[in-house]
Amino acid sequence: MPGPLDGVRVLEITQIVAGPYCGMNLADLGADVVKIESPDGDGVRKTGQFFPGESKYFHTLNRGKRSIVLDLRRPEAQQLVHEVISQFDVFFMNARAGVAQRLHLDYDTLRQFRPDLIYLESTGYGAEGPSAYASGSDIVAQAYSGLMAAEGKVDEFGAPQSIACTAVADYVTGLAAAMGICSALYRRALTGEGDFLQTSLLQSALSIQSAAVSRVPVSDELMERPMLEAMDEARAGGATYAELVKLRQDRNRSVSKAIRLYYNGYQVKDGSVILGALTPENRDQMRRALGVVGEDPSASPDFNALDAEHERQVEVFAARLRDLMLTRTMDEWVEAFTKEGAPISKVNFPETMAFDPQVEAMGFLDDFDHELTGPERLVGPIVHMRAHPTGSPRPAPPLGRHTDEVLAELGLNDARIGSLRAAGAFG
Repeated sequence: MPGPLDGVRVLEITQIVAGPYCGMNLADLGADVVKIESPDGDGVRKTGQFFPGESKYFHTLNRGKRSIVLDLRRPEAQQLVHEVISQFDVFFMNARAGVAQRLHLDYDTLRQFRPDLIYLESTGYGAEGPSAYASGSDIVAQAYSGLMAAEGKVDEFGAPQSIACTAVADYVTGLAAAMGICSALYRRALTGEGDFLQTSLLQSALSIQSAAVSRVPVSDELMERPMLEAMDEARAGGATYAELVKLRQDRNRSVSKAIRLYYNGYQVKDGSVILGALTPENRDQMRRALGVVGEDPSASPDFNALDAEHERQVEVFAARLRDLMLTRTMDEWVEAFTKEGAPISKVNFPETMAFDPQVEAMGFLDDFDHELTGPERLVGPIVHMRAHPTGSPRPAPPLGRHTDEVLAELGLNDARIGSLRAAGAFG
């Protein structure tokens, strides 16, 4: 059966992660996604390429699409987009603010050719303000937004590190863009009106750390003001970045140590496990699994996380838990906690997940046969639907693989395609 976006035609000019990930999600929902690439291709094609112009990174971000090559610096290529955009429902690109205008592919230009066009612009910082025209990337957005400092990772030289091995702000931006496009398509179905949508890496990075960024004076006066004042004093005294990070972490941990007893990682006999208690009921379940009912000072109704003596008691009890966790294996602890209904997991490595029993049972990965590089197993759609199955059978496209095919579908005859090629529109 066709996907829920069957019949929706999407044109994307994207690169790296955020834009390609948005387009891949739309393809998984059934949209016909056509990716315009420069003659050199999306830069990610060469990031760890194992075959000329083909990389694992590109394959995992661009499956489900068709690729055409246009040299958008040339007026002939820009005019071609103007000519065919009326046959597309959605257009989006992720680039620095001002690039779309320079290429004559901005919203005000394209909606002249399709008034109900849904157009999405994805940038690093947004389209206005002092940083609008600055170059952005995921790691830069992590730094600017505070996300990197909140994680507090530093290298052996005391320099800041990215929060994870994946581009968090990029992926969240891609999901937000896909959500916005689907919402705009629904609204257009009701009203007949198109729309102009904006996402940015900065907005996404702020969104996923809302509790730290937002200001709630009643809470902040107790929790955050003392910490910020201490950091300002340390900075004035010449504290290093690593020292400021540690100060912030220590202040936050002093308030959250009791919670972190059961929302934390522990070493065990043969690896590590993560405990994920979210409620008082979860913590009770974990105390039973650990056999420490009646021993935990944080379970007392008189416990006060801001009391220095109570904090010391929690530190002593935390050391007891660390020693206790070392007495069993991952499997043994998972069995004990699961019996009580408490959330726990082994700490797995991502390279082992492709054939994980739960992943296989749910069909979270799909098998493809790439025409240049052969069989591959890739992570499939992020959402599954019963009545309208999601996912696409297309592997990531070779560079320009569908240029002639797509243009013919859009009404260009062989002579016209040949003249564009001769003019250099395809590079």
